[in-house]
Amino acid sequence: DDWKKIISLYKDAVQYNLGRPFPDDPKEQLWGAITAVFGSWMNDRAITYRKLNDIPEEWGTAVNVQAMVFGNLGETSATGVAFTRDPSNGDPVFYGEYLINAQGEDVVAGIRTPAPISRERADTLGSTDAPLEESMPEVYTQLREVANTLEQHYKDMQDLEFTVEDGRLYMLQTRNGKRTAAAALKIAVDMAREGLVTEEEAVLRLEPSQLDQLLHPTISEDAKRDVIVMGLPASPGAAVGKVVFESEDAWAMAEKGEDVILVRVETSPEDIKGMHASRAIVTARGGMTSHAAVVARGMGRPCVCGAGGLQIDYKAGVFRVMGREIKKGDVVTVDGATGQVMMGAVEMVQPDLSGDFGLLMGWADKARKLKVRANAETPLDTRTAVEFGAEGVGLCRTEHMFFEEERIPEVRAMILADGETGRRAALDKLLPMQRSDFEEIFRILEDRPATIRLLDPPLHEFLPHTDADMEDVAKASGVNVDELRRRAAELHESNPMLGHRGCRLGITYPEIYEMQARAIFEAAVNVSKETGRKPIPEVMIPLVATHKELAILKAVVDEVAQSVFSETGVTLDYLVGTMIELPRAALQAGEIAQSAAFFSFGTNDLTQTTLGISRDDAGRFLKAYEDKGIYEKDPFVTLDQVGVGELVKLAAERGRSTRPGIKLGICGEHGGDPASINFCHVTGLEYVSCSPYRVPIARLAAAHAALKNA
Repeated sequence: DDWKKIISLYKDAVQYNLGRPFPDDPKEQLWGAITAVFGSWMNDRAITYRKLNDIPEEWGTAVNVQAMVFGNLGETSATGVAFTRDPSNGDPVFYGEYLINAQGEDVVAGIRTPAPISRERADTLGSTDAPLEESMPEVYTQLREVANTLEQHYKDMQDLEFTVEDGRLYMLQTRNGKRTAAAALKIAVDMAREGLVTEEEAVLRLEPSQLDQLLHPTISEDAKRDVIVMGLPASPGAAVGKVVFESEDAWAMAEKGEDVILVRVETSPEDIKGMHASRAIVTARGGMTSHAAVVARGMGRPCVCGAGGLQIDYKAGVFRVMGREIKKGDVVTVDGATGQVMMGAVEMVQPDLSGDFGLLMGWADKARKLKVRANAETPLDTRTAVEFGAEGVGLCRTEHMFFEEERIPEVRAMILADGETGRRAALDKLLPMQRSDFEEIFRILEDRPATIRLLDPPLHEFLPHTDADMEDVAKASGVNVDELRRRAAELHESNPMLGHRGCRLGITYPEIYEMQARAIFEAAVNVSKETGRKPIPEVMIPLVATHKELAILKAVVDEVAQSVFSETGVTLDYLVGTMIELPRAALQAGEIAQSAAFFSFGTNDLTQTTLGISRDDAGRFLKAYEDKGIYEKDPFVTLDQVGVGELVKLAAERGRSTRPGIKLGICGEHGGDPASINFCHVTGLEYVSCSPYRVPIARLAAAHAALKNA
């Protein structure tokens, strides 16, 4: 009787909204459903999903029409979801959940909390519900056999949906299961050990972008945990953030750079944008295969589901549990590995990158052709990069060394000096500081190369800007504050990105580059004497647009090198090259290669100068460009291959035509982007350079590029 009332209400709602009655003709109903699926391709959540997973809009979608079986015909019927291995950690255990007398949507919607399939899993979770293994033992045995057959056939972990109708098992679908990065790593390595896949296939099973989940801290075992509530450990990893209850709030706060934790009664596909913006997800309802759990695992977000003690008041913006009240904006920590939600920010620890991780990365290194270096200019960054497998430093930005507290006064003294004599006096004080920096970097690198970029930014960046800072600097340097303001005004540039910077500084003030070159070569000689190693300095002249600029400054560097070698009696191999970051340099690469032993493509600036877009200001309009399909990706994240990429190809070809053995690499942010790394492989570059924490990502992406393009 209740159903009759509900059906009548639904029919009334259809009549009211569509202006016509619900169709009785089954063909019309079927075509209505098919049309709805096709129409869903362009709804907001589908568009968001495609962007998050790099799925082209033009692919379109498909409709699968199949006969229905019923899991809600009584106690001998059921429905469930199963995985051939644990999608959270990759353990080779049969994993899943089911509900008796239910349809499939009941399992994933989170309306009812399902029971585990196996007794082992039920014991692990402390579940009191009878597992499928006991309630329907024959069905369970058959399901295990089917699952094993499917995994052996597809050679990957399977995500299965099944229904039991009156005691008979029906398989609804199978697909490669979504999994966390940790699970993807373990499954790939285990399947290679089992002989199910080759080492190369195992490497391709782990997406480079997934490594981000393995390279960041987790909760310390010794940390104090003020546990607010416990739920199911649906997706491992840990995160700290501010509590939010609405997906739109999560997105808006994340856009401002805040870390947020999305807390919901349950999630639905409409929440996907907010889930992606969040550091972790917590739901009051739902099981290990609920929408929140599956999506979070695919995104690599920690997730706790079925935290039944939560009472969420969306209107008031609070959740309550065991007499405690947590408001929107309060900081909590989520541990997806244990199912705990804790008050405050809890202590984290660095991940372990040995074991399966080290083994798979070794397989990746055997497969790749591209070398991977790191952008680093501090001992900490250099050491981190080497620990992550970097084969050298591809970009050492020397100006970063100038901003340290004890050095900036000498840099300012050099800038404020009236002439060359004053500048040299200040540079003499900076020399031992720079030399010490390079010594430490060379010690860490041992025999690995280091590409060191000479001073690049305009000088005004080193001067104070506020009146208070001006007065402090004037007192400290003994310069009249008015004179300091005058000098700052002289150095001010309308467009400093295109102004007096890079090699233009070396041309007008060669003594700056002389000091830096001396610091580099003296450091290399000192470390060679101390350790017996052979440091490999690669001196890079930035922002070259003409061959003559490079020829003049290469002569300066060569003269300093020979002077240091003569003074010390030690000779080392070194290279002088340039950063290709201007379109003219790419076009004139054949000429420039006469004096350059290497090209390092500075694709950050090359993108700016080619597209005429400032990276600092582009955020105001780039999203609109992406939404309208003008740029498929943010060109500062993924290389614009048809524009900037064409210049890189042209420069590589022209450089090699002049100097066949010229070394070619890339050191912009694109050096850590998998799609851009594939381009670098295809173009025949020798190495990519990226931030230290992206080195493993670049190593794996380079292996993917080699295997996919073989």
